[in-house]
Amino acid sequence: MNEEINTKWYKDPDKFTRAVVIVILLISVLGTYIFGYDIIKSAVKLAVGGDVDGLIEYIRSFGNWAIVVSFVLDVIVNAASIFPSIFLSTANGLIFGIPLGILISWLAETVGVIISFLLIRYFFRNSAEALISKADRLNDIDKASEKNGFMWMMFARAMPYFPSGILTAIGAVSRMSIKDYVLANLIGKFPSTALEVVIGHDVVNYKQNMDRLAILIVVVAIVFYFARKYSMKNLDKK
Repeated sequence: MNEEINTKWYKDPDKFTRAVVIVILLISVLGTYIFGYDIIKSAVKLAVGGDVDGLIEYIRSFGNWAIVVSFVLDVIVNAASIFPSIFLSTANGLIFGIPLGILISWLAETVGVIISFLLIRYFFRNSAEALISKADRLNDIDKASEKNGFMWMMFARAMPYFPSGILTAIGAVSRMSIKDYVLANLIGKFPSTALEVVIGHDVVNYKQNMDRLAILIVVVAIVFYFARKYSMKNLDKK
């Protein structure tokens, strides 16, 4: 009897994956609510309001737990795609230093967009497809991602300040496997997150880092220009 049940589960991998996702999400939501609802509520309020100084002081107030609080908050923000996580990236660079700030932001943002991907693919797929189909450019991007989803997602994630929710939705409704999505985001998120942390850090401390800040802004502008030109050129050929 038990063997028959197990066979049925694995004959439908989507059903099994969805069940696992539901369990993980329920545990995460319950744990977050019980142990950190007030903490997350206060931190999100500061981040949404753009109060970087207040956010920094609040996270620092947790002492040795500051890294955990910042990581969990960053995961939630990216999973929900409520607002850009640039304020958190800036705060991480200022609180923990650039190397550790990059590491925390990179891993947290990657985990967040993976959770968001699973939510959309298994629970909100129809809504995402409807949204994409209404916009011609998004529809073109969706079609382009079908040919080489891994490379497309990796390079798209490497673009700093690009709307994260759009990429997540396109990835979720595409034929990209979960494995490819995870790897593409893990690789692509690193350069974009690193730039966000460094630029955010240097904007706050612009007097000490004016030269590096100016160079980074020029680099980002050039990358955006050529990436947009290349992507639009290829989309227009479709």
